[in-house]
Amino acid sequence: MTNKFLGRGMAAAILVFFMQAAVPALANPSETGWQLVWSDEFDGDSLDTTKWNYEEDCWGGGNNERQCYTDKTENVSVKDGVLNITALKKTTKGYAWPKSWRAGIDGMKLRGKQRFEKAKRPFSSGRITTKNKGDWTYGRFEARMKLPTGQGAWPAFWMMPTDWAYGGWPLSGEIDIMEAINLGMDCPECEGGREDRVYGTLHFGKSWPKNTHTSRETHLTAPVTGFHTYAIEWEPTQMRWYVDGKHFSTLTQDDWFTAANTESANAPFDQRFHIILNLAIGGKWPEEHNNVGFFSMDFPKSVVVDYVRVYQCPDGTGEACRSSN
Repeated sequence: MTNKFLGRGMAAAILVFFMQAAVPALANPSETGWQLVWSDEFDGDSLDTTKWNYEEDCWGGGNNERQCYTDKTENVSVKDGVLNITALKKTTKGYAWPKSWRAGIDGMKLRGKQRFEKAKRPFSSGRITTKNKGDWTYGRFEARMKLPTGQGAWPAFWMMPTDWAYGGWPLSGEIDIMEAINLGMDCPECEGGREDRVYGTLHFGKSWPKNTHTSRETHLTAPVTGFHTYAIEWEPTQMRWYVDGKHFSTLTQDDWFTAANTESANAPFDQRFHIILNLAIGGKWPEEHNNVGFFSMDFPKSVVVDYVRVYQCPDGTGEACRSSN
């Protein structure tokens, strides 16, 4: 966005530069024993499909989201060392249900014509996963990202079970490393009165609609629109969330459970999970908060990802590499 007042714009740019430089750098995970086992630095000119899958559907995530996910370069692209996941205000038509459901896996089996149903949404966007190409049980998962602002923008860095060992959502769990909604919108409880929170969350418990989630939030340091590093350290008995190297949440095995298993104290978070990156538009959560609803202006919006890295600890659990309690 350009500024009619060049002098003021130059001053703002210089201020943003120094504010970004002031964001504390994350300590090198190797200093506590973590070993890098997988990464994508996005140095090529297209998405590395040996590491990532495209999601292509207009399901809406069960949250009444307003986008179709596509594999088009206008929605998912790699250039100049970063991944861009871009939402466009563009009416898009596609499959009404996720590909895995159409294939009869992930706890859902569609029958007959339902597999081929189509849907239409007012936005297009991107969602990519490492499923069956990068799947892990325990470790440190980290991404450096720049998030979009605006009412209805819902970026996420998260993980879902690969094998659904305990049954359909949320019996097999969900790990949300970072989610944000409506950044920059009105928020009386946020510094400066503008939304600046990110969330770390676990979903688990009984079958929907008796499901459970536990969430913690933290406020981003300025600038909200700059790059920040999001991470989780996942052990058998606890998980810890970090933003820019600052630990802001810990949940333990006493905080979660699955109705599908009573033998393993660590279930459902004792199975392999995969990474997901996406940008949703609208949906129940963002549309009921801040300025309420969703704004159809100020598009395109993008999540910019500098890197995604996965570390594991030689002890197999992460306890010996713990960064903080």
